[in-house]
Amino acid sequence: MADSRCAGGCGPLECGAVTFSSNTTELWRDKPFLLLASARTISILGSGFARIALGFAVLELPGAGPGRLSLVLACQAVPQLVFILVGGVIADRVSRSRLMVVSDVLGAAAYTGLAVLVFTGHAPLYLLCSLAFAAGAASALFLPAMEGLVPLLVPADRLQRANGLLRMGTNSSLLLGLALSGITVAWIGAGWALALNAASFVVSAVLTFRLPRFVRTARTSTGWADLKEGWREFSSRQWLWAVVAQYAIVVAAVNANVGVLGPLVAHRELGGARTWSLIVAAQAVGTVAGAGLAARVRVRRPILVAVLATFPAAAPIALLAASAPIWTIVVAMFFAGVAGDVFGVLWSTTIQREIPEEALSRVSSYDLFGSLAFAPLGLLLAGPVAAGIGLDNALAGCALLVVLATAGALLAPEVRSLTDREVAAKTPVAATAGPEPEVS
Repeated sequence: MADSRCAGGCGPLECGAVTFSSNTTELWRDKPFLLLASARTISILGSGFARIALGFAVLELPGAGPGRLSLVLACQAVPQLVFILVGGVIADRVSRSRLMVVSDVLGAAAYTGLAVLVFTGHAPLYLLCSLAFAAGAASALFLPAMEGLVPLLVPADRLQRANGLLRMGTNSSLLLGLALSGITVAWIGAGWALALNAASFVVSAVLTFRLPRFVRTARTSTGWADLKEGWREFSSRQWLWAVVAQYAIVVAAVNANVGVLGPLVAHRELGGARTWSLIVAAQAVGTVAGAGLAARVRVRRPILVAVLATFPAAAPIALLAASAPIWTIVVAMFFAGVAGDVFGVLWSTTIQREIPEEALSRVSSYDLFGSLAFAPLGLLLAGPVAAGIGLDNALAGCALLVVLATAGALLAPEVRSLTDREVAAKTPVAATAGPEPEVS
């Protein structure tokens, strides 16, 4: 770590000085980390294509309509939630890197099949739904394994920096994928965009296959016993379940805004899709900046800072409800993106440091399952609630839910007190009050 003392000789936590160091290059020289970062960046680039391409691909098929599109997208979304706990159990039993390879191969096969259906124009509904289901299942297997693999590849003192760099790469890649997908669909068709996504999974699988295997000791317990053990690890930590409960509400409210309410208000009074795309893009740019910041900032109380970083998510929703000028909404979305990825990096790093490695994927799966549990409900209820109480009132209600859920999480003593032991060890005794940052 570079010396971050100020000119007067005091440490950064004594005087509040903030300094940056450039030793993130050490991670980029580490071959396993570079392979993982490259695989994730390429895979997420393809996923950016798929987010837009799949919907247009289904609508291009004979006999397609809103009902068929909803069914196919639901078949993709449901296994992502339902199988996430199964993915956590499997990832704690086998080589996580090899499970990620299997997931990538399954995703490549699913999107290749979808592309073929679009190219041929022959797409029975059962086949569309089956392939979408396989794509969702691949994601459910991948995510817990990915969360558990990072601390096996990266030393503990570089975990936060590694998580930040990974998020910078994936956020930038997703932003690029979303930008290019519309052009690709318009110029050469949705089928080719799906084929490019399938190719990205293949490249990711090849890169991930080159990672260390980390073969695990065979477990004699049943999968159900493993699941219960993971639950004990999860439920025994107040800071963990309190923030997951918070985010179950926050994600539902934010999804309702981004997926339904925001587009409706943009269509009504902000000039339509072009303006809404600008607002969403501002948030995406903010996530890149937030990940870069969080990769280098170390705080004594990471969960406290992470929860406080959730409050800005309410600002753009409230501004939409108040019919504020577009530029203020764009600025608020940018800072919401910054704060959101500060939360994400601090949260992932704390889980990786605090949870025993042998249970890490299962605990991560409970985190993902709980945080996403109400997301479909938020999308489902947003339209009817807006019709019943008015669009502005629905937006104000979503903003209020974010604030109340975040304030509720702050009531948990462990959320306020959990300390990063490495930062605390370097903190002078006289400066141990408050979540002052150390930037390394």
